[in-house]
Amino acid sequence: MNLLRPAFSVLILLLVITGMAYPLLTTGLAQWWFPDAAKGSLIEQNGELRGSALIGQHFSRPDYFQGRPSATAETPYNALASSGSNLAASNPQLDEAVKQRIAALREANPQASPTVPVALVTASASGLDPHLPPDAAEWQVPRIAQARHLPQQEVRRLVAAHTRYPQPGFIGEPVVNVLTLNMALDALTTP
Repeated sequence: MNLLRPAFSVLILLLVITGMAYPLLTTGLAQWWFPDAAKGSLIEQNGELRGSALIGQHFSRPDYFQGRPSATAETPYNALASSGSNLAASNPQLDEAVKQRIAALREANPQASPTVPVALVTASASGLDPHLPPDAAEWQVPRIAQARHLPQQEVRRLVAAHTRYPQPGFIGEPVVNVLTLNMALDALTTP
């Protein structure tokens, strides 16, 4: 009994510290220092919620940039079903899925280069990636320019304006957020 009381006291103390005080402190600091990120990096336009800068969305219309394929089950970009496809590079199912995606992209983008960027045919590890490499966005420019009746140079300018470079420059690759790029397209072509 002499050993049980101190052990139980330490258990309660650590439970209060690690289970209540620490989570409240870190949540409060996150809300204070990084309010946008702590609330999900939500993107609003004209008071309307359009999405999150951290979770991709499914765009299938020809006048929109399309993101990486989603690996989430049933519904594309379902954050509750986040996971990779778990297919090995040697898996024939993955090969077939990539071939089908390449064929569909070439059909939808006949004026683009026959070499389809790998980011447009492979899902990210989470299946929710909201970003594309700039070359994957550039590859889609001819289709979007034609669908929106815009000069390709103007669409390329938008891609360049929405390309984000890592800070510092040697960590990571440049990326384009597909949702914000498509919102900029809408703003450009909406009277």
